Amino acid sequence: MTPGLLIAAPRSGSGKTTVTLGLLRALTNAGMTVQPFKSGPDYIDPAFQSAAARRPSFNLDSWGMAPDRLAALAAEAENADIALAEGVMGLFDGAATPGEAGNGSSADIAAALGWPVLLVMDVSGQSQSAAAIAQGFRSLRPDVQIAGVILNRVASERHRDLISGAMAAAGIPVLGAIPRSADLTLPERHLGLVQAAEQADLDAMLDRFGAIISAHVDINRILEASHRAPAKAGTQPRRLNGPPNCAGALAPSERGALPPPGQRIALASDAAFTFTYAHLLADWRAAGAEVLPFSPLADEAPDPGADTIWLPGGYPELHAGRIAGSTRFHAGLRSHALTRPIHGECGGYMVLGSALIDADGRTHEMAGLLGLVTSFADRRLHLGYRRARLLAPMPGFPEGALLNGHEFHYSTIIDQPDSPLATVTDAEGRAVAATGSRRGQVTGSFFHLIAAASEVTS
Repeated sequence: MTPGLLIAAPRSGSGKTTVTLGLLRALTNAGMTVQPFKSGPDYIDPAFQSAAARRPSFNLDSWGMAPDRLAALAAEAENADIALAEGVMGLFDGAATPGEAGNGSSADIAAALGWPVLLVMDVSGQSQSAAAIAQGFRSLRPDVQIAGVILNRVASERHRDLISGAMAAAGIPVLGAIPRSADLTLPERHLGLVQAAEQADLDAMLDRFGAIISAHVDINRILEASHRAPAKAGTQPRRLNGPPNCAGALAPSERGALPPPGQRIALASDAAFTFTYAHLLADWRAAGAEVLPFSPLADEAPDPGADTIWLPGGYPELHAGRIAGSTRFHAGLRSHALTRPIHGECGGYMVLGSALIDADGRTHEMAGLLGLVTSFADRRLHLGYRRARLLAPMPGFPEGALLNGHEFHYSTIIDQPDSPLATVTDAEGRAVAATGSRRGQVTGSFFHLIAAASEVTS
């Protein structure tokens, strides 16, 4: 089995994303094949991870995915030297009610896959007390192993020594200490980080992150820590100056694979439409479907021979004027909708609607295939896991299908006149007002698809 580590933190903002990217790039530059993963629903971090490791990153979600689906996706690491997964929020944070294989926490993924946890701790404003926090994280769940900690934003050598001494007394390995002055930052905006594709000199930035990690983290000890889980007993870690790791493959499973929405799928793909999960595309292609990317921002029409058009989420609100003026794109959508299905997720749903009002209050005409009107002038966060029961077919799924996904946007619905696409509930089973829309063969929803749901979940 390929060794692995899950990089987590006590809370968001501790630096786990940049530490993960630096470690991915440091190991990759050292000649290792590293398979990246992201715990929980997220599109932006996996794009950075894919760039850092030069290998697609896959999401692992214990709320939305069944155990054998998680195992099948973890098998993407079968030809890698090591798997590195970045956690979400704090290590134990998740939904109040469990889903398919857990509550969506990073701890669930570590426990399910036998990966030790590397805890990134922002130690600014504290010293020895950091050891008490690490001790609590180590003891909360016996099925989650804390392999060690990386101290982030360390003020001085004395600061580092005080914390390291307290950690040593608690028996917790310190595997790195990153100075507060280290340039490990990524620009952000309202939905999180600015996308990887928008970063100037992305490769140089990732190399810089890798160099910082190499200088301040004991990478060989981290590689050794990846072999500490009981399931990996007897394997030998690969050191940077050692021979390649000959890890065995985890048997994949096809259960839970998402069916393609058509044989030939026209997929919107540019800076406005980037939120497509790697496992979704892998499932479609494994089923023999052909994915045909096109750019609405370049005013490209979808392939006229496509069976289905799929508009993923992204940031259409940042490009609303260009999208409104993309006449060939709009004409292609309208022609396709006369005879074949179209589906939009979140941002794609908004573009299928009648109008989008941007943050400055300007109204932009969209495709008009649905009556939806959305506004960013009155921003409200809509966030969380969702379970949807389809009231009508959508591409790839029949009426009555039960789907797991999530919602994450700041837009407000001004008008939603069409028939609802689904009944939608949150992780606790409460009804959600955003039901999506359907008109003819056009469907859309703020719901981001993760996996098919079990009819009975615990």
